[in-house]
Amino acid sequence: MSCVFCAVVAGDAPAVRIFEDDDYLAFLDIRPFTRGHTLVIPKQHSVDLTDTPPETLAGMLAVGQRIARASRDSGLHADGNNLVINDGRAAFQSVFHIHLHVVPRRNGDKLSFAKGMVVRRDPDRERTGELLRAALADADSAQSD
Repeated sequence: MSCVFCAVVAGDAPAVRIFEDDDYLAFLDIRPFTRGHTLVIPKQHSVDLTDTPPETLAGMLAVGQRIARASRDSGLHADGNNLVINDGRAAFQSVFHIHLHVVPRRNGDKLSFAKGMVVRRDPDRERTGELLRAALADADSAQSD
């Protein structure tokens, strides 16, 4: 089996399981950014956002929300959480089985997902909007054909 997350689902690779139902599995990340960093995966293999059904993504987010709430209510004492999907190699996806990171955060921690966020600007927001609207319209048109 070439997908390590599929091996985890099958029980052929070790994992500290946090949650499991018929469709999803959540387990602790082996290289956590923070204590309690959890991955939520669908048991059915898909690679990234381009081939994962919207209802699967919604289910992943629902499980992630439960885990985020648990990180606040547990002895981890999280003050907040980052929920992140890295989509593709350019976005730092390293395991090509779609997964949601739930990263518990504490006020004052030094983890910096959003470094420079306040000063970043798109030099041509209108054109960016046009490009995205056109791609959405093309996708909608292709779906209705």
